[in-house]
Amino acid sequence: MPIYDEVLSFIHSPAAEAFEALALAVFLYQFDHVPPYREYCIGRGANPQNVLTVGEIPAVSTLAFKYARMENLEEPPGPVARTFLTSGTTIGKDERGRHLVLRPEIYRASALSHLRRMLFPDRRRLAMLALHPTADRMPESSLSQMITWCIEEFGADTALCAATPRAVQDQAAIEFLSDRAAAREPVCILGTTASIAALFTAMRANRIELRLPAGSRLMDTGGAKGQAIPLSADEVVAEALQTLGLEPSLVINEYGMTEMCSQLYDATAFNSPHSSLAGRRMKLAPPWLRPAALDPVTLAPLEDGRAGVLSFFDLANVGSVSALMTEDFGVVRDGAVGIIGRAAAADPRGCALAIEEFAADQRVSDISPIVR
Repeated sequence: MPIYDEVLSFIHSPAAEAFEALALAVFLYQFDHVPPYREYCIGRGANPQNVLTVGEIPAVSTLAFKYARMENLEEPPGPVARTFLTSGTTIGKDERGRHLVLRPEIYRASALSHLRRMLFPDRRRLAMLALHPTADRMPESSLSQMITWCIEEFGADTALCAATPRAVQDQAAIEFLSDRAAAREPVCILGTTASIAALFTAMRANRIELRLPAGSRLMDTGGAKGQAIPLSADEVVAEALQTLGLEPSLVINEYGMTEMCSQLYDATAFNSPHSSLAGRRMKLAPPWLRPAALDPVTLAPLEDGRAGVLSFFDLANVGSVSALMTEDFGVVRDGAVGIIGRAAAADPRGCALAIEEFAADQRVSDISPIVR
């Protein structure tokens, strides 16, 4: 069975005992088909012959997607392939990361399967309000695509996208929510923290408070960019209760990124028996995503409960690079993830060195930078 089909089969019918073998098969495939990743692994002294566990697979910084084509260069993109671009930058105003997804049906299966577990465990179809552009308005955004699939899969007949790539259409959103409240029709709100904050600000400015019908929920996809007044995940929960009357357990923060085809979601009383850690909500990964915390200097996996740089092995990334090291600091306990904050990579070893390898390659490369 081709490796893509093996991964898709695993997503549809996960078997924990099969993860390790499939992950090693995916690593072998990516070592053979993604030249920049192969060079990185060789530089780390790693190859399919001496890498025997998932924890030994070298993780690439997500920033590498800004400097190099971290994709299968041995297989030309077919007509269904999609290229998603990161929304912002930390290395210059004209450069964005690029993630080529050769088989979008794998991304779709990953996104919808875990959404069904974490945001729609009650199997209800709801009215949908998108506070982020849908795929027709922002085709380069992986989040836009995920929101579109969510609306198609879990939405009722009533839906509104109240956002353009430039702004949230807050008055249209307020009117939509007011109508749903009057009709006693539960609604699901999908948006970034910035777009949700914009809605709350507009409602406060107009002295509007709503009590959305029971079963209404909100997915906060996070992200600090674009926030005039930054809101933490906990503040979004509190504001949603006060402004929209949403139960805290139904305000669920999502953790994801353009470079990764799978997402994690808050575990709450609504979707999981998993408990919080020291007052911090924990996020649950799907069975095809393996989280780890890494020592920021040695990049070695840490034991359960120790804080480090968050890393993931995502089977759904089979067509690019599955072993990813993020810019985030957190803990992993019993497979659940607690986000602490952004990791500083000032030390010239470990994390910073892993990023610097790709930055150095880009400075001497003939490949033009990807521009916004």
